[in-house]
Amino acid sequence: MHDFHQLADVPPALTWFANIDNPQTRRAYQNDVQGFMTFTGLENPEHFRDVSRAHVLAWRRDLERRALSGASIRRKLAALSSLFEALCEANAVQGNPVDGVKRPKIASSEGKTPAIGDHQAHSLLHAADLATLRGLRDRALLATLLYHGLRRAELCALRVADIQERRGVRHLQVHGKGSKIRYVPLHPGAADAIAAYLDLAGHGDDKASALFRPVSNNAQSGTASITPDGVYKLLAGYAKALQINVAGFGPHALRATAATNALDHGADIAKVQEWLGHANIATTRVYDRRQSRPEDSPTFKVVYR
Repeated sequence: MHDFHQLADVPPALTWFANIDNPQTRRAYQNDVQGFMTFTGLENPEHFRDVSRAHVLAWRRDLERRALSGASIRRKLAALSSLFEALCEANAVQGNPVDGVKRPKIASSEGKTPAIGDHQAHSLLHAADLATLRGLRDRALLATLLYHGLRRAELCALRVADIQERRGVRHLQVHGKGSKIRYVPLHPGAADAIAAYLDLAGHGDDKASALFRPVSNNAQSGTASITPDGVYKLLAGYAKALQINVAGFGPHALRATAATNALDHGADIAKVQEWLGHANIATTRVYDRRQSRPEDSPTFKVVYR
């Protein structure tokens, strides 16, 4: 066994953080590791050499005592494990103390982003005022979310050049988590909506430009992409107008809606996993509501004559 003096210096945490491509994941992992350091009293990176499995177990118990969700606890343990894997790779520590520490199981009901009903999705797709540039953009944007199950960040990252022909079929080139690229066939309904929007917006030939841009006073407002916050506010406005009062409703609900609808209509769950860009099929199963469709409940089979 190596002695600490033969180990390399512990690299600054920033070295590890810099290799996490997704900014949201990077921020969450930074907070998680900082929380562990605060809990254990670690003051500098060198102290990670003193961390044992007992420290990790104590932290997990504390997280459970604070009634954090299983998903949150799993992510925090994953963040810490990721850091120690990087330190092991750099020969800065002798092992990963998170190895073997049990993580909470994924509950079938956990983290269920709400999926709206098909009639509500239909209303969203037809809510925009098509006499305006903003309305054409909004219809195209909502159709892109509802027909392809994209994450909000993936939608905002789309460029005009990401609409591509592949084997004679138009696809969206989607830039997913971890810099992974996937190709999703473009739904005809979304293709028509995007074409109408670009025709009026006028940047359809600017392949490098953002697909969905901000609109102000019925005119394009700059060349940058609409922001994730802008997407959230746009959707909140339509939800309010249509009286979609669903707890936890937001852009991710449209992703859940698309996945649920695809599964309801016979899509293979492994194909849906690939379509959504999930690394683990267990994540996709969270969206599989086929066993809990309200209309299939015995409630509606009860008849008193």
